[in-house]
Amino acid sequence: MPKWNVRRRPGRMLGLLLLVILSLLVLRRYLHLQPGGCDLEVARRYCVRVNWHRLTPLWLRHRRLGLQAKGQNFMLEDSAFWIFGGSVHYFRVPREYWRDRLLKVKACGLNTLTTYVPWNLHEPERGKFDFSGNVDLDWLLQDPDMRLRTTYKGFTEAVDLYFDHLMVRVVPLQYKHGGPIIAVQVENEYGSYNKDPAYMPYVKKALEDRGIVELLLTSDNKDGLSKGIVDGVLATINLQPQNELQFLTTFLLSVQGVQPRMVMECWTGWFDSWGGPHSILDSAEVLKTVSAIINAGSSINLYMFHGGTNFGFINGAMHFQDYKSDVTSYDYDAVLTEAGDYTAKYTGLREFFGSVSGAPLPAPPDLLPKTAYEPVMPALYLSLWDALPYLEEPVTSEKPVNMENLPINGGNGQSFGYTLYETTITSSGILSAYVRDRGQVFVNTVSIGFLDYKREKVVIPSIQGFTMLRILVENRGQVNYGTNIDDQRKGLIGNIYLNDSPLKKFKIYSLDMKKSFFQRFHADKWNPVPDVPVFPAFFSGPLFVSLSPCDTFVKLEGWEKGVVFINGQNLGCYWNIGPQETLYLPGAWLDQGLNQTGRVPQVIVFEEKMAGPVIQFTETPYLGRHQYLN
Repeated sequence: MPKWNVRRRPGRMLGLLLLVILSLLVLRRYLHLQPGGCDLEVARRYCVRVNWHRLTPLWLRHRRLGLQAKGQNFMLEDSAFWIFGGSVHYFRVPREYWRDRLLKVKACGLNTLTTYVPWNLHEPERGKFDFSGNVDLDWLLQDPDMRLRTTYKGFTEAVDLYFDHLMVRVVPLQYKHGGPIIAVQVENEYGSYNKDPAYMPYVKKALEDRGIVELLLTSDNKDGLSKGIVDGVLATINLQPQNELQFLTTFLLSVQGVQPRMVMECWTGWFDSWGGPHSILDSAEVLKTVSAIINAGSSINLYMFHGGTNFGFINGAMHFQDYKSDVTSYDYDAVLTEAGDYTAKYTGLREFFGSVSGAPLPAPPDLLPKTAYEPVMPALYLSLWDALPYLEEPVTSEKPVNMENLPINGGNGQSFGYTLYETTITSSGILSAYVRDRGQVFVNTVSIGFLDYKREKVVIPSIQGFTMLRILVENRGQVNYGTNIDDQRKGLIGNIYLNDSPLKKFKIYSLDMKKSFFQRFHADKWNPVPDVPVFPAFFSGPLFVSLSPCDTFVKLEGWEKGVVFINGQNLGCYWNIGPQETLYLPGAWLDQGLNQTGRVPQVIVFEEKMAGPVIQFTETPYLGRHQYLN
């Protein structure tokens, strides 16, 4: 196996994802900022480099050539550069912890960081851009003819506008301009989609026209590799089992000749879906695959090095034979846990990369402390039906309107959360509808069943006179891979029928549950928790933090399905079907003392069907019906 001396160091969401590759060798100015100061929000997949010592090496001080593909090697300036990378998505990690995660990347012996840049989070409304904090794309789906990831005019106009705003932040951070970005990925696994042969060349030109001068890449798995290649762009591969390595590298040799080989996504685990098992990939198997890739002379990027959390409603979904929404945790069984803790994979990989680098590695940072706070007993309660008068004026419509086409948010529609549809009926019978993704049906305030991908009919029991019919529809996550991304409108799609007759005259409430949503629930609107609550409902209770806030995990034993909010932060969804049984709560989002605003405690749970007696906290997460131990 090659050794490197001190002088020559080895070196996924609906819509377009830019991958930025950042070199840690030139990230020194980020790593020495105060905690939370790492300006990674500019990163698409961007490859980023870590300074192994406090001073940038002499051979990196004069930047002219950047990262190049020369023969079978990557070259950074005039020196061979072997990419040892890891993926961390900044938007899945609290900003206050970015520095901690970067130091752990560096201490593992990696020299490169890759990250996605999520268009949907940076442009939540058309023409309104957000590059602050932790930082929706769904307004594109207002166009019934929209064809995503193609050169359809409506899509390219939106991409051009986004790139105009994004690239002014990215271009100055390129390696040749003194920054850490050494490569940019044009698209991600486009070969598996492949709806328009003109699309990838368009994206390549759009990047170059806006000043991207670093090495351009693509990445595809075995199913899409043959269709994802673009002239003038270096192709890389995604895989987990090492038995795919020889086939894929042989194919690359046949189509692009002798070029540096790179596994852009060496999968260290996998994500989980609600109702399924917790995915686990043995650390010995990961180390075996990584060793095989390096021994074959390939560069590597570990996907994921640290997965983090799908905070809010950004979890996403898959839809092949069946629709399956992703859980809130993006733990991924990665090298670092969801909370940034070390694993057996970290220990093994650090030893391996340390042996390859031939130089001492920095000491791994101490783990962030965890604690189990005292259980919170909900003290206040507000049923959804009692909350409706305090919400924004509902949309009135003769027919149902899907979330994305609701005339709200400045004409941008609704992107996440729930939508409530109300109308009146005068008879019982068979209710049928096309619901995306899950709709709970109520007669007045009584739940009578659900509509979803597999259940398209519900029996309406006997009623008398005019009766309120309500359907609470949840957007469980946008499909982010495959051909179904063009079919992602949410809510009630088309008409809803009672005994084959379309229902009319709807009131439609947007329940996006943003911070402004809860600001309407003043203290005098809440009531004490009744003996028999009416659901769905909001529950609130006080959390007291006596010492400095620490990370913890929320455990909702006895609760069924809903969302947790603490101090205005949406921790994500919970559901008792598993495999995820706890929600990660970063200590950085807690206040010392009583966590509340005014007289309203700031632990709020929206529960759809059944509430437990208390909200519990634990030091360790539970995934797949088992306590997750490192």
